[in-house]
Amino acid sequence: MRLSATDVYAFQALGFLGLQDAGRWVASEEISEATGIHRPYLVRILAALSAKGVVKSKKGIGGGYALARKPQLISLCEVVRAIDGPVAPLSCISLNWHEACPEEGRCHVRATVYTRMRDAMLAVLQEFSVDDLVQDARQGVGYGHCLGHLLKPGA
Repeated sequence: MRLSATDVYAFQALGFLGLQDAGRWVASEEISEATGIHRPYLVRILAALSAKGVVKSKKGIGGGYALARKPQLISLCEVVRAIDGPVAPLSCISLNWHEACPEEGRCHVRATVYTRMRDAMLAVLQEFSVDDLVQDARQGVGYGHCLGHLLKPGA
């Protein structure tokens, strides 16, 4: 699994939303200005997070976005799945999007290496929550520099 720019931006936006008072709706313009995420891209990210129940949205005057639950109750696994879909490196070991493979029953690497990779990624992403992102946001830590460190395929 590699983080994408969309993951980094989602983390940044969620950290900012987690700083807000409970019950406060935050306009996308305010989130964009505070995080430096271009608004059209941000709106697509928030739509994906909203569709999966990570954030909630309210249209109209006084509307905007808010976390769907307390920051400590939203795992980073839930966030990554909302943005990228499966966390598993291959569909033959995916827990939620499993696709059978004809070699499943006898593939040693699938049963050992790939399964352990999946389990390790899931464990780490489940261990941390949006509350961890809020800690950075509270200290003014931005993730803009992370974008320059994203690994590219074939790198």
